[in-house]
Amino acid sequence: MSPIKSLEYFRVTPRWLFVKVTDADGKFGWGEATLEGHTEAVEGTLDGFAKRFIGFEADDIEHLWQCAWRQSFYRGGPVFMSALSGIDIALWDLKARRLNVPIHQLLGGKVRQRVSVYAWIGGDRPSDVESAALARKKQGFRAVKMNATEDVGWLDSPSVLQGSVERLQAVRGLGMDAALDFHGRLHRPMAKQLAKALEPHGPLFIEEPLLSEHPEGIKQISDLTTCAVALGERLYSRWDVKKFLEQSSVDVLQPDVSHCGGISELKRIATMAEAYDVAIAPHCPLGPIALAACLQVGLTTPNHVIQEMSQGIHYNKEAGEFDLHSYVTDPSVFNVQDGFVMAPTGPGLGIEINEDFVRKIARTATSWPLQGFTGKDGGIREW
Repeated sequence: MSPIKSLEYFRVTPRWLFVKVTDADGKFGWGEATLEGHTEAVEGTLDGFAKRFIGFEADDIEHLWQCAWRQSFYRGGPVFMSALSGIDIALWDLKARRLNVPIHQLLGGKVRQRVSVYAWIGGDRPSDVESAALARKKQGFRAVKMNATEDVGWLDSPSVLQGSVERLQAVRGLGMDAALDFHGRLHRPMAKQLAKALEPHGPLFIEEPLLSEHPEGIKQISDLTTCAVALGERLYSRWDVKKFLEQSSVDVLQPDVSHCGGISELKRIATMAEAYDVAIAPHCPLGPIALAACLQVGLTTPNHVIQEMSQGIHYNKEAGEFDLHSYVTDPSVFNVQDGFVMAPTGPGLGIEINEDFVRKIARTATSWPLQGFTGKDGGIREW
């Protein structure tokens, strides 16, 4: 047992925010508090948490989580929960390292030996999608996710949806599974049509067919289609998730371990979902710490079905040499074989962070700017 001595955070390229918690004995753990486009806000929240929680017992992870939630009065939302996520993940890593066991041993032990994974391919034309999916297949993936649409208006010609069907057909023709991410870009008149058009071609799931702030619309689409409906990256706690479970409008929940309150809350959400026969496929287009945390939860979660990985994702390519493997000393822990990543065996998160390199990059790293997507009419679209 040892109190928290320091809480540090590090901006690193391409757009991630790492957290390091160290106790009075010099033991440490790593977390990730990445919130794309809102780095400064999360950093400010981490500064506030540091003032409150330095001196807390590092082993008492649940006590710190409850204090952060219940004594803050104003709570929830992406910024607050991302900061809490970074600390929570780091505390689990620290505790498991102290005990010299993987985190999954502290979560009840494994229910599987390996975790199914998928990768993003993007692409807006069938020829692009086919080549990108084939490249992923050569990397060991058996499933991918891609944009569902290009620019679609609030009410548009049904012909604009044909490209979505063609993209799905192109990937399925390679013998791979494909999920389609609507990004909440479509509004209900078009989302209903697209879900029905995709249905005969067997998507793995359709993600965010509408924005999460439209639960009644998501319920309607869920009732209209046999496609599995997925969402959750913009839900930040079990309380946000509850209404979608109660109204039976989601088939696959996608909480983000760096946005929803860390390992502690991700595990609670997964347990809630199991009671409603809902699968878990955590959202994670983020860094190695977030991915490692998701893998630890996935290994212990009966209703976990597949894990997102950011390997070679578009923003990594823009960053040049920086990728999922850049900050870990042994990248082989994330090797993909026949669509799976094997259970990490090392203590804590099962990865070792190259701290010297993290500190070097953090000296000059800037925050990732918010992105935007403008339609052909000049109006703003969801990105």
